Amino acid sequence: MAVPKKRTSTSKKRIRKNIWKRKGYWVALKAFSLAKSLSTGNSKSFFVRQYMR
Repeated sequence: MAVPKKRTSTSKKRIRKNIWKRKGYWVALKAFSLAKSLSTGNSKSFFVRQYMR
């Protein structure tokens, strides 16, 4: 079984965690942007049927 030789430093741990958080932030921003464009009807990447009432 693989066992780490030395303990990971706090600064390295913090750096990795921040990279992980930053990726999540950008994904959330893109998802929100797509949702906004879908709701306003300005989306060019999705074709949404408009229901007539």
